[in-house]
Order: sequence, then structure tokens, then C-alpha cells
Amino acid sequence: MALLTEHEQRKVAEAIARVERDTDAELVTVLAARADDYAYIPLLWASLLALVVPGIVHYLTGWLTMHSLLLVQWVSFVLLCLVFRLPKVTTHLIPRHVRHWRASNLARRQFLEQNLHHTVGSTGMLIFVCEAERYVEILVDEGISKRLDNKSWDSIVAAFTEQVRQGQTLQGFVTCIEACGELLKVHVPVTQVRNELPNRLVVLG
Repeated sequence: MALLTEHEQRKVAEAIARVERDTDAELVTVLAARADDYAYIPLLWASLLALVVPGIVHYLTGWLTMHSLLLVQWVSFVLLCLVFRLPKVTTHLIPRHVRHWRASNLARRQFLEQNLHHTVGSTGMLIFVCEAERYVEILVDEGISKRLDNKSWDSIVAAFTEQVRQGQTLQGFVTCIEACGELLKVHVPVTQVRNELPNRLVVLG
């Protein structure tokens, strides 16, 4: 799964710059390849299947001796570990709520790490995407949340999430930024020219 090229990242930065001309909001965009490596989950599935499946076959058919049963379990465990570590396979093994919980935690850490809670007037805004989890979230500081409630972003997030699923991450970012800009220039209009935070797209490999 390829993250955006430098040229595509510049397009995102340009979209942010255009929007910030009309609003006091400070937008930061973050794109993460994945929220976690979920190392324990492939191991858990491989252990479970390697123990249970050969055991059931032995119990029902009696085809395996104790020596061959242990050998089949060991080989199965190693092979399943290798297969389940493939990123596309790993993603399907992880419950949706776990993936979204991890991605949501990462989004909140990034909000703090990018200093969005230290802007003048508390007008920081994070547009966060995790590609592997197909997860999109918009987080805003209280200077924006007092004027626009969370439901204001629901349709924008839903549209962006669908674009990420279709592999249209760049277009999703640009469309999302522009849609947010339309709301922000009305509810959080520009009062002074400033640019507290970098407009670049932050990429977490």
C-alpha cells in the first residue's frame, strides 16, 4: 500500500494553504500507513489453528500418531505465522472495533504531537487517515467545537472514508480539506493573517 508521493503531498499542502486564507483555523493533515503492527494477533490465530485443527483431525480419524501430530502442529504454526504476517491478511484477522480503536488512539496522540492544542484561539484542526484500517477522523480544538459540533463533519468523514477504501487518498484529502474550508470560513472566519503550524502533510510510514 503506497503512501502519497512528494508531488501529491504538495497538492495537499496547497489545499490547506488555500483554505487557511479564509479562516482562523489551523489545519494539519496526517496520513499513517497503519495504526499498529498487531504482532500478537497473527501469533494468536496461528497458535489456535495449529493446535485445534490437527487435534480435531486426529481425534475424528485417528490418522496421526502422536509424533506426526506434534510435527504437523509445529509446521502448521510456522507456516500460518508467515502467512498471517502478510499485511493484507493481518488486516482481515483483526476485529474492526480493535482496528478503529487503535487508529483513534493514534489520531489523538498526533493531535497533541502536532501542537494543535496550542494554537491562538484554540482553533487547531486535525484531518487524520490510517490507510490499512480504512479509518478517517477529524479532531478539532474547543475554539472550533464551540461553533461547529461533531456532527458537522460526519458526511465529510464518510465521503473521505469511501475514497480511502477505493484507493483515492489524494483526492479524498483535497475534497475533505475543501469541504471543511467551506464550513470554517463561515463559522470560524479569518480575523488575522497567521500561519502557526506547517501546512505539509505529515506521513507516518
